[in-house]
Amino acid sequence: MIAVENARVIYPNGTEALKPCTLRFAAGAFTVLLGASGAGKSTLLRSLNGLVPLSEGRVTAEALSDISRNLRAHRSRTGMIFQQHQLIGRRTVLANVLMGRLGHHSGLRTLLPFSEVEKRLALAAIERVGLLDYALRRADQLSGGQQQRVGIARALVQQPRIILADEPVASLDPATAERVLGLLHDICRDDGLTAIVSLHQLELARRFADRIIGIAGGEVVFDGPPIALSAVHVARIYGGAPQSEPHLEHA
Repeated sequence: MIAVENARVIYPNGTEALKPCTLRFAAGAFTVLLGASGAGKSTLLRSLNGLVPLSEGRVTAEALSDISRNLRAHRSRTGMIFQQHQLIGRRTVLANVLMGRLGHHSGLRTLLPFSEVEKRLALAAIERVGLLDYALRRADQLSGGQQQRVGIARALVQQPRIILADEPVASLDPATAERVLGLLHDICRDDGLTAIVSLHQLELARRFADRIIGIAGGEVVFDGPPIALSAVHVARIYGGAPQSEPHLEHA
């Protein structure tokens, strides 16, 4: 389990990006943070592995009463998937996936080659996302959807217990976005991973989430299963009239 307690984020310019909130994320659940661009969902997500420091409150995870006291240990078992993939284009798919193992090594150890065991782990992760035939291809030769699958494999090779995904399909076309998110959902379900995913696409949230946390203006305005998300809740999350749900464009 991972949780935030009385978490609040105020950026240096005075913007309150996240208003005080307490949330607990159950082990093995696929939770979607839903909201429009700038709502605060990425701030909340990134606070869960210390990429955004809290101004108030704390994050707890498993045996860690406060992740800030042992951030390295927390990050080593928390996989992160980014919107823009964050791959090294000139390196192979295999080399990019192996980067997920760096958190398991000391600074000096990272100067040495990866072990055969780690290479096998990486190849197994690449196979799970359907890209084994591309393992030795440069990452910048892949499509956007394939690059995001490399990002998923890189997170998996950490052997994490938690997956954080920050708008992982926002830059993909609708059909590719559904396939990539479906792949991530299936892997998390099969492995019993706790997944917390920020999205702005309402349809995808309803299809894949066990739980939706709606965020607007840095505030949690909805928390419940997809079936409980009404037009009124949608209007509060995105603004506008509650009679109809908004048409959402990809960022």
